[in-house]
Amino acid sequence: MSKLRVFLNGCNGYMGRVVENICVSGDKALIVAGADINTSGKDYPVYASATDCKEDFDVIIDFSHVKALPSIFALAEAKNKPIIVCTTGLSEEDKSTLYRLAEKVPVFYSGNMSLGINVLIHLVKKAAEILADDFDLELVEAHHNRKVDAPSGTALMIADALNDTLDHSLEYVYDRHDIREPRGKKQLGIHAIRGGNIVGEHTVLFAGQEELLEIRHSAMTRDVFARGAVKAAHFIKDKPAGLYQMNDLIG
Repeated sequence: MSKLRVFLNGCNGYMGRVVENICVSGDKALIVAGADINTSGKDYPVYASATDCKEDFDVIIDFSHVKALPSIFALAEAKNKPIIVCTTGLSEEDKSTLYRLAEKVPVFYSGNMSLGINVLIHLVKKAAEILADDFDLELVEAHHNRKVDAPSGTALMIADALNDTLDHSLEYVYDRHDIREPRGKKQLGIHAIRGGNIVGEHTVLFAGQEELLEIRHSAMTRDVFARGAVKAAHFIKDKPAGLYQMNDLIG
């Protein structure tokens, strides 16, 4: 079976290098070209702008920055190729552009590429269906001290999944330091911790009067996100145009 040919956006960034290592060690995918603001140091062509790519490829994997999205979206549309969007921090405008692109090519988008975190989402939705009437919900996330956004995109993805399950009845509360009143029954507290080199931890707490349930996921290395992206690339290769998510991959 021939290897999956990948165009890697952000190839010289930290996650780009992790994706490359996963491809090399897995021996089922090959990086044939990439794009990055740093165009040196690779044994494949690296372009300053993704749209300059001349090589043929099967799928795009993007681990970059929101500012790089227009060029990578343009490449996917021009080449009519599927794209895995792993970049986080997308604005509503960015997401609208992504949804329009999905009408033309296969687009795989998830706030977190870990298989485990998506199993966690499945579990907390089930727990919320059973416990929400009698339990308070809190969400705590922790990341390294270099992360600039808070709460994390994954935390918001979990929160939105809970809110969808509970008919959009939850009120997100990010900071209680100036609230001088008891906790509201429909509140979902969302808390961010930043420190050291924490890869990513997310904990959902269901706090009742007599018991406490915690559902927790810890990413041990960043390989988990790269591995998920490569799995998604194999999954989406021959799919028709549309928007795909982790739920589609894990069934």
